[in-house]
Amino acid sequence: MASAAADGRLDTFPRLLARNADTFGDKPAYREKEFGIWQSWTWAEARDEIEALAYGLLDMGLNEGDYVALIGRNRPHMYWSMVAAQMCGAVPVPIYQDSVGEEIAYVLDHCGARFVIAQDQEQVDKVIEVKDRLPALEEVIYLDKRGMRKYDHTHLRLFDLVQDEGRATRDKGEREMATRLAKQDGETTCVMLYTSGTTGRPKGVVLSNDNIIITSKNSAEFDHLVPGDDILAYLPMAWVGDFIFSVGQAYWTGFCVNCPESADTMMTDLREIGPSYYFAPPRIFETQLTTVMIRMEDAGKFKKWLFDRFMAHAKTVGPKLLDGEPVGAMDKLKYSLGNLLVYGPLKNTLGLSRIRVGYTAGEAIGPEIFDFYRSLGINLKQLYGQTEASVFITQQKDHEVRADTVGTPTPGVELRIDDSGEVFYRSPGVFVKYYKNDESTASTKDAEGWVATGDAGFIEPDTGHLRIIDRAKDVGKMASGALFAPKYVENKLKFYPNILEAVVFGAGRETCTAFINIDLTAVGNWAERNNIAYASYQELAGHPQVLEMIQSHIAETNESVAQDEMLSGCQIHRFLVLHKELDADDGELTRTRKVRRRIIEEKYDDLITALYDGAESVSTETEVTYEDGRKGSIKATLHIRDVKTVEARAPQAVAAE
Repeated sequence: MASAAADGRLDTFPRLLARNADTFGDKPAYREKEFGIWQSWTWAEARDEIEALAYGLLDMGLNEGDYVALIGRNRPHMYWSMVAAQMCGAVPVPIYQDSVGEEIAYVLDHCGARFVIAQDQEQVDKVIEVKDRLPALEEVIYLDKRGMRKYDHTHLRLFDLVQDEGRATRDKGEREMATRLAKQDGETTCVMLYTSGTTGRPKGVVLSNDNIIITSKNSAEFDHLVPGDDILAYLPMAWVGDFIFSVGQAYWTGFCVNCPESADTMMTDLREIGPSYYFAPPRIFETQLTTVMIRMEDAGKFKKWLFDRFMAHAKTVGPKLLDGEPVGAMDKLKYSLGNLLVYGPLKNTLGLSRIRVGYTAGEAIGPEIFDFYRSLGINLKQLYGQTEASVFITQQKDHEVRADTVGTPTPGVELRIDDSGEVFYRSPGVFVKYYKNDESTASTKDAEGWVATGDAGFIEPDTGHLRIIDRAKDVGKMASGALFAPKYVENKLKFYPNILEAVVFGAGRETCTAFINIDLTAVGNWAERNNIAYASYQELAGHPQVLEMIQSHIAETNESVAQDEMLSGCQIHRFLVLHKELDADDGELTRTRKVRRRIIEEKYDDLITALYDGAESVSTETEVTYEDGRKGSIKATLHIRDVKTVEARAPQAVAAE
């Protein structure tokens, strides 16, 4: 392996691994918390672990071009498995760890995986459950042996034993491994990642080494990432963002990937690591802020006064200091005092004290939430991307950060807006193809390499910043001819901590209506402070005072929407609070928590009908899926409320196509 990068080529991950082991050999590459203790591996140690696994897979008969599926939480061993598969000329295929058996069966069958590397008994059981339908599947390798002693091990192997076998057979396999490594280059397939599947079956996105490595290089240099940086790897490994951050940029830059012990300990582990480079979707930042505000409501009078006073000053001064704008000496002094008494301790509590670069993406983040973190001196920015782009399409430059745009094109990316308003891009990160789906590939990527994002937006002529309005397929017309952009309104609603999810209807209709999911943590705390007793999510969601609170939030949103002449017709006239949270296990959300709008419209057709026929309430029964896979049902009577709307200028009609 040491000779793999001798010619200076850094166009594959095995070559990047060799470079990192030679250059940063004694620096930490991976950390993992297990049983409450952090363990660490240097780049040199990581190379040894990866090579041992690769030779073990080679000895098991892994062929060039085979697909190796990985199911489990973020662990160094899982990241090692991806690169070990690449060394053998195989293609890693990460699968969402919370996928149910049917979802796993579809991916394994579609890619024809011969090998599966699973974290533990839970994931092995899911695979065994569907194995009869997977003729290509031959071997399952598992990391955690707890509960596995009495299983039939004919085609089950312990990860450690595969590595041991690899070390023992290394001499026998070195020539074959060298031959396979020499064949690989930038055009070799690096990974296959499946889309979230909002409108149908997930598609396998084939990404090459060039796609990932060049994009990682450009984006890392954009934000001046360095080997001494730390990142917390806690987002699903099947998501392209985790792959680009925890594999692509990590290998290009040589920084350390830190894996938390579990989802339950993530916030504690975040505080202990204190990453310098951090990504989180808006919901994480919203949840953290909600927790802070809940604690401040319960704090003593002096502490709350101190917090309110200094945060008011931070909102004025903090972003200016972060953006390098001039600030008066007294304001700087007061901000420094606030940093000592409030901002510093708060950032430390949140685990964000060392953040040098922070990003959020996936959904729009509320301006108040965005400004809150930046006022603390946290360099939080927005990016825009998708799986087919190897993540990065746009990023926000330092000192050009705004809540209402997603920045300018990442280096190497070209943007254009077509006549319908859809955003198109072209870049080195553009995917190779959709696996076994030439028709979808051709409809998404043209012969010149331009990719249709499916999002509607525009580029500001003065700044070059991209603004996203909505999903192009969801943008439609109301009966009046006014523009209908549901995501625009839904994002505004989700800016309220009490609202977890919103689904807006109105295409082809006279008015807009909405389903609402409450945030159980935020609303539950509010209920506790207001002496409101409840025994379940359903009971709290239907409480009259909760409905009044949500009604007031929607009325405020209507006032905001009314200010936009083009979208003022999207104000919500009626709503109901759903009796259950929308759930990926019930098919209502994707594994990345995107709303499956068409499925919701079909599943809750009776509720939508009630919203539009003037009913004051509606009784319904809904099938749900429990964590163990069993099916059940929930019966409820939901109350429907009208919401005050605001008279606005006559909305512009959309020209007929």
